[in-house]
Amino acid sequence: MTVTELHSVRAGTPRRSAAAWLHQILSMPAGAILLVFLVVQLACIIAGLAFPDDFRYLSPQNMGILMRSVPVLGCLALGAGILMIAGEFDLSIGSVYTLTAVIMAMLVGNGIDAFIAAPIGLMVGAVIGLGNGFLTLRFNLPSFIVTLGGLLFWRGAVLLINGAVQVRFDPNPVFNAMFGGTVLGINAAFIWFILLCLAFWALLHRHKLGNHIFATGGNRAAATAIGVNTSRIKMIAFAIAGFMAAFAGILATTRVGSVQPGQGAGLELQAIAACVIGGLSLRGGRGSILGVFLGVMLIFTITDVLLLMRAPGFYLDMFIATLIVVASIFNHGLDRRGGAL
Repeated sequence: MTVTELHSVRAGTPRRSAAAWLHQILSMPAGAILLVFLVVQLACIIAGLAFPDDFRYLSPQNMGILMRSVPVLGCLALGAGILMIAGEFDLSIGSVYTLTAVIMAMLVGNGIDAFIAAPIGLMVGAVIGLGNGFLTLRFNLPSFIVTLGGLLFWRGAVLLINGAVQVRFDPNPVFNAMFGGTVLGINAAFIWFILLCLAFWALLHRHKLGNHIFATGGNRAAATAIGVNTSRIKMIAFAIAGFMAAFAGILATTRVGSVQPGQGAGLELQAIAACVIGGLSLRGGRGSILGVFLGVMLIFTITDVLLLMRAPGFYLDMFIATLIVVASIFNHGLDRRGGAL
């Protein structure tokens, strides 16, 4: 081999390594969204360093706002994502989020300790999720229709219970510190979100239940044939979605000290959008907790960038809508490729 050929081989090796590295990332369930997220973060960091006075992305105040904003939608998206992987949808989680927060705040206002009121709210959320699952499976109805009805029903229930006025939430200091304080400068709600991501990652990717959720959403008939109780799996997924909606309500209500009757409107669509952007298949059976996390983070990063640039609010809606469509096209392509294999 000549010296020129040797240099050519050595020069070509990094290119092949980079291509192999890129291929490996894209082959991951959340590989595409991970690359997009890293590129966006890199661009934001460079802009923040180059224009620290005009683009305060790296300022402690901005980081604090991000950490306080992410957990509510993040918890909703985790529950919605588990259910989507199981092959179902829940459009009622925004209304459940508000309802359970109102119930918890009213109980605390009537003298019940927050450490008792919060579990009651979580139980209500899980029971509503089970109810959605029962109606869906018992009557063989599309979960989209059942939970669309739930969205409107529980939104009306909030007004029936307390009217159109806000409910103050004044828990004891320990509860407030656990869910609304800071630990080593990190917002407690963000820590809860990270811990829940790790717990659901272990459940979904390292536990038999997770395998059954993927199997049920991917091919219910095949999962039933190998002995998976798919109805039970779907009921568990519905209960998780309701539980996480209630937990999001706890975080939001503790953060602001009150709950508004209409504050959950539209959050269900944002949660599903985060899951789709994060690579979850609309047909079920495919997705990852990392994808859900990155989908939520990307939505809030883009929101933050537009706010820092003082862009009109409708720009965010346009950009998120574009991301949803592009992600859906990409996910559909992966579904077809998987079907071909």
